[in-house]
Amino acid sequence: MATSPFEFRDPERAKQLAQAIRRWAPPHPTKIVHVCGTHEITITRHGLRSLLPPQLSVLEGPGCPVCVTSTAELDLAVQLALEGVVVCTFGDMLRVPGSRLSLAEARAQGADVRTVLSPAAAVEVARENPGKEVVFFAVGFETTAPGTAAVLLSSPPDNFSVLAAHKLIPPALEALLGLPGVEVAGFLAPGHVSTIIGVEAYAPLVERFSVPVVVGGFEPLDVLYALALIVRQLSQGRAEAENAYPRAVLPQGNRKAQQLLEKVFYPAGAHWRGIGPIPNSGLAIREEFSAWDASVKFDLEGAPGEEIPPGCRCADILVARAVPTDCSLFGKACTPTSPVGPCMVGSEGACHVWYRYGGKPEL
Repeated sequence: MATSPFEFRDPERAKQLAQAIRRWAPPHPTKIVHVCGTHEITITRHGLRSLLPPQLSVLEGPGCPVCVTSTAELDLAVQLALEGVVVCTFGDMLRVPGSRLSLAEARAQGADVRTVLSPAAAVEVARENPGKEVVFFAVGFETTAPGTAAVLLSSPPDNFSVLAAHKLIPPALEALLGLPGVEVAGFLAPGHVSTIIGVEAYAPLVERFSVPVVVGGFEPLDVLYALALIVRQLSQGRAEAENAYPRAVLPQGNRKAQQLLEKVFYPAGAHWRGIGPIPNSGLAIREEFSAWDASVKFDLEGAPGEEIPPGCRCADILVARAVPTDCSLFGKACTPTSPVGPCMVGSEGACHVWYRYGGKPEL
């Protein structure tokens, strides 16, 4: 039987799900937090918040890997670039402000900073430039980390190394629950991360904090369905890790990808912009791969810098205490062409998404 390409954007089905959400939603103010820029794009672009009851709010938390990368990590990448190392990274990282310079500003000063689409592409840069040191500045959550692990397992050239800044989602969710003024009633978990770690990865969080966690996909009906499952759990007094994206996510996740991560990395403390240090929320490179660990090769030690520029509310937005329009700089001093904070730089940052899609009910 053929599948309609429009079944995940069916307005009638959206209305039915919205009715279910209104029926099950608690009568008091309730905040659901997601940690995925793609979810925010779907919600904002398609005007899904207009379908929700007024007491139910859905906010983006630390779901933009570019936004939560610390200044200490970024400053190390800038330092390497200014010292003559070829630094390769994803495009969104170039304009994120560090303590003094962004990578784009370092490039304007003559540094060799290159945009790549994958860590494998950075390895190719190293092979093509055997006389230069090439560092891949590795950012992203569990979705992109297996690609970094794979290149380190493939015996890359000696002039290649990785500056690891990968971060893990479950510890960040736990950290949010401990922050004052956040008050999360349920989590909409990211579908792409969950394809790697599985639904079962959220079970300890659910058991410890009695908060619903539902994995959702990225089409409008995916998001509405996941929200319906969250509020249904709340209405029934339940808290479970539930899968609203079974066509892509398995309970156990992707075992092969998990094995790649376990071979190359181990969990370590990491600093998140807007939140601060979170134990076991980062991925450090194991000693047996230290020849390709840039922090070891170049004897790097990061120092904390100013995380959020004055007047910018990105820190509050990253922990779902505020939305972009709560910031006085949003859309005025801070735009995608002249960003002040990291939330406006990254394409998955809430400020960038709201500026680009705000108020467009396209469903």
